[in-house]
Amino acid sequence: MSPRMTNPSLVVPDALPPLLELTKVIGKVGLPQRTLDLIRLRVSQINGRPIRLAEGEADERLLKAAEWREASCFGDAERAALALSEVLTRISDRAEDPVPDEVWLEAARHYTEQELGAVVIQIGLVNLWNRINVATREVPGDLS
Repeated sequence: MSPRMTNPSLVVPDALPPLLELTKVIGKVGLPQRTLDLIRLRVSQINGRPIRLAEGEADERLLKAAEWREASCFGDAERAALALSEVLTRISDRAEDPVPDEVWLEAARHYTEQELGAVVIQIGLVNLWNRINVATREVPGDLS
């Protein structure tokens, strides 16, 4: 399938720089890059948006992101970020309390308020890119 249009972040004047800046800001909070990559991968998997991993990025743990509950290679903090990624991406799956307290509290146990804020923003940003790419039929990996 070919794209429906040029990516909106390129069409809307001045839209791309703040999105890229937001990515940089998230990266400055101090979360491990691997955690941010796991979030990006898991959210994209849920949204049916496969992503291309850069050369050398495809370690065993990233390849097991969809199986994080069963895989023993993830730490507790990563599991908390992945659980939060899933519930925030699937908010329509739960009419009441889309983000259960136990998921939120487990994430809050592992991350400072600033880090947790960065996790939430990362999840939202990846979902934004996924939705833009789905709407426009953007080829996976081109801009997200």
